[in-house]
Amino acid sequence: MLIVNVDSIPGKEFDLLGIVKGNMVQSKHVGRDLMAGLKGIVGGELVGYTEMLSEAREVATARMVDEARVLNADAIINVRFASAGIMQGSAEIIAYGTAVKLK
Repeated sequence: MLIVNVDSIPGKEFDLLGIVKGNMVQSKHVGRDLMAGLKGIVGGELVGYTEMLSEAREVATARMVDEARVLNADAIINVRFASAGIMQGSAEIIAYGTAVKLK
């Protein structure tokens, strides 16, 4: 599955199949929360959170690709990611784009 964040694929024609998306809501781990609190005092990257959000992006992307495969897509164009806080201690990552069938 070709995944790009532009609205076309140079040299390729395609039919639009529709919007596809995948999401994941991830909550904080108590241990990570404790370490983040300590890191907040001294400063620096919150590695545990970075890893957690990276994993959530991977899962969201895989779910978006699964949805595109159901439509028999060859590619997903104009892919975007967004995140939002859902409630204290959790966040949602969403991946979305347009599924296309190459001609």
